[in-house]
Amino acid sequence: MTTEPKELIKELLGHMGFEAEIEEQDIAGEHLFNIKTEDAGRLIGRQGNTLADIQYLVNRILFRDNPDAPKLTLDVGGYRGAAREALVKKATDAAEKAKKWGDVVELEPMNSFDRWVVHNTLKEVEGIETSSVEVEGTSRKAILVRPGRA
Repeated sequence: MTTEPKELIKELLGHMGFEAEIEEQDIAGEHLFNIKTEDAGRLIGRQGNTLADIQYLVNRILFRDNPDAPKLTLDVGGYRGAAREALVKKATDAAEKAKKWGDVVELEPMNSFDRWVVHNTLKEVEGIETSSVEVEGTSRKAILVRPGRA
């Protein structure tokens, strides 16, 4: 397998049965590879799991051959951007509820990247604390959004 990122992604997707066009972009220091394919839904997978798994594999292969390789982000048709916006809205809505009712709001179990987005979104919100808790029987963790302790 090649270790040129764009070619590696194309080769890996080809082995999985996807015909794809790949666009490389650098956005704010992030190496983004946007994948265009006729079968976007299958490539994204349920809740983006397939896309996340492919991204993990690509990064592992690149790091194996070059420990200094930058981390890559894969996207399909803007899915990640839209999902991130929805997650930010969900996080801010949870913070508003926690402040309004003075009670803990629990968000559904999510992967580490999504938890990072939520924690980063709410870290500067005054009067709100977040924490991750393990969910039994899964590798995912839920986030608890609570009013800050005075």
